[in-house]
Amino acid sequence: MHTSLDWWRSLWETKFLKLLFCVLGVMSTLIIYGLMQEKIMRVPYGEEKDYFKYSLFIVLCNRVLTCIASSIFLLIQKSSKGPVAPIFKYGAISISNILTTTCQYEALKYVSFPVQTLAKCAKMIPVMVWGTLIMQNKYSGRDYMLAVLVTAGCAVFILYPVGSDVTPYISGGESTLWGILLMAGYLGFDGFTSTFQDKLFKGYNMEIYNQIFYVTLCSCAISLIGLLFQGHWFLATDFVFRHPDCLSDILLLSLVATASQFFIFYTILTFGALVFATIMTTRQLISILLSCAWFAHPLSWQQLMGAVVVFGALYIKAFFNRQGKRETSPRHLNERKDLEKSDFNVLLPKDDQITFENKRNEDVI
Repeated sequence: MHTSLDWWRSLWETKFLKLLFCVLGVMSTLIIYGLMQEKIMRVPYGEEKDYFKYSLFIVLCNRVLTCIASSIFLLIQKSSKGPVAPIFKYGAISISNILTTTCQYEALKYVSFPVQTLAKCAKMIPVMVWGTLIMQNKYSGRDYMLAVLVTAGCAVFILYPVGSDVTPYISGGESTLWGILLMAGYLGFDGFTSTFQDKLFKGYNMEIYNQIFYVTLCSCAISLIGLLFQGHWFLATDFVFRHPDCLSDILLLSLVATASQFFIFYTILTFGALVFATIMTTRQLISILLSCAWFAHPLSWQQLMGAVVVFGALYIKAFFNRQGKRETSPRHLNERKDLEKSDFNVLLPKDDQITFENKRNEDVI
């Protein structure tokens, strides 16, 4: 006789329900993350209309929460609790990761969230450059063509804003040199972080939670030192004490950023990199639309065309990658084992992002 527990277990085993769980989990946490990110950096708090300006404080809060979560999983596992690689290599990823996230938050002072989100898609070229230099990866002509197409669409989106969409930090439009430089810094550091993570996984017999814990532990220390060195620690804590709703927003952002990593982990483990890539691309599109609706960002017709080019190229890339996987289906199980080691580098808290590279750094944007 079947019990209700057996019925729920059999229902959970259905592929559709698992996919629905992954889609809803990844999209809901990352969409909330994106909206909270823009709210914290671009919406004033209190009657004084104060703006929160301390990006490194947000990074620190994210890293502390992720460090706690990863330490719990590290203790539960039977793998090595100590650092597997030299600590300076964890530190290298940590510094690059902090610079990536700081550029991301700081860019929101000068460009809107839709511009920032679409500009992140242009990471293909930096990743391919770093992959060639560090990992000696090879890429096809189609990969380069799609990378150029995505980058061109991003450039159009950034360079042709509606003039009325200005920021509280500058008097000009969104296409400021400083905003573009910050996004360029984000793309460069993010490409290095992903590629060096992959190299670290392949160079050492390292479990994912080991890397997450020691990288985030280094990030906590570096972020705190940076805040103290800049003199922003007391200013940031004073701000959140004066505006408790800001602290609530930061804690919610950190919570959904950490929760999203486990949805991402389960999605990759269950369905692989290509399904995850499609979910992430769709999530970026929905995030842009919601941001435009919630924060009233106007879009020019050039920006609309640029967005169509970018997302069209991303979906085409996902389609070609899926076709390529079908042609090599006998190797599917071996590829999945490789994913368990290298694709889970997405769990490093890039705060977005949070995007990742597969074992050849080319399946996912």
